[in-house]
Amino acid sequence: MKYKLIADASCDLPKELAEKYDITLVPIEVRFGEEIYPQGLSNEEFYKKIYETGMIPKTSMPNQFLFEEIMTPYVNKPDTHVIVLTISSEMTATIHQVEGAVQALKMQNVTYRQSTVTTWAQGAILIELAKFIEKDDDLEHVIKKLDELISKVRLVAVINDLKYLKASGRLSAASAVMGSMLNVKPIISLTGGKVTNEAKVMGEAKAFMYMVTKARTRDKTIPLYFGHSDCPEMIDKLLQKYASMLDISPEGQVICDIGCVVGSHVGPKCYGIVYFV
Repeated sequence: MKYKLIADASCDLPKELAEKYDITLVPIEVRFGEEIYPQGLSNEEFYKKIYETGMIPKTSMPNQFLFEEIMTPYVNKPDTHVIVLTISSEMTATIHQVEGAVQALKMQNVTYRQSTVTTWAQGAILIELAKFIEKDDDLEHVIKKLDELISKVRLVAVINDLKYLKASGRLSAASAVMGSMLNVKPIISLTGGKVTNEAKVMGEAKAFMYMVTKARTRDKTIPLYFGHSDCPEMIDKLLQKYASMLDISPEGQVICDIGCVVGSHVGPKCYGIVYFV
C-alpha cells in the first residue's frame, strides 16, 4: 500500500523531511492588517515583518476547497491511502473542512485525524508515522500507529511574549499578565488540544531545566524534536548544556523552525521540546 500524507500549514517540519516523506502542507492565509498573504510567508520574511511593524498577524484556516484540490488526484486510487492530519480541533475547525472535502469527493481511501497539537509536534507525528510506514505498510497497522502517536505526543515550550497568544484567544488575559513579569519565563504545554500556561519560572536556566525534566519522562524509543521561532541559538544552547541529561548527542537532532502560521500566535523567540510518552 502507498500512502499520501497531508497536513495543514500549522504543521512545521524541516523541508528536507517533508520532501523525503512526500508530506504536502495545505497553505494557510496570514494577514498583517490589510496585507493578505494567501500562501503565507517565508520564515525570513515573516519575522522581519513582525520586527519592523510591531504588528500581531492573524491567520485564517484553509477552506474545504483547498483540501479538495490537493486530495483530488488520489481519490479512490486502489493502491493509495491518504492520511490527513490537522491542527487540534480545540484551536480551530480545520478538521471540519477536511470532512467536507472528503464528503464532496466521495472519497473512501482516506483517514483523517485532528492531532491534538500543532506546529512541530504535528510534524513529529507525521515523521514518525512515515518512518513506521517504511517498515510496515499494512493499513490497519498504520492507522493504529497514527492514533498511538497522537495519544503519546507532548509539547512543552517557553514563550517570550504572551501577548500573541492572548491576542489570538489561545490564552486568557489573566494568564498573559502573569507571564509578563520581568525575567519570568512562561512555559506552555498542549493539554487536551488546548494551550495551557502550566508554569512560570525565573530565568533561562530554570526554563531549560523545566523542559528537560519533562522530556526525561519520554519513551526513549522515539526521538526528541526541537523547535523555535527565530531563535536557533536557544536550541543550540539547550543542546550544548543539557544533551547529556536527555541522553542524546547535541549533534544530529531534528530542529524545526516555527513558521508564519503558528508564529502568528506565539511570536518570536519561542522555543521548546516535543517528546512522546
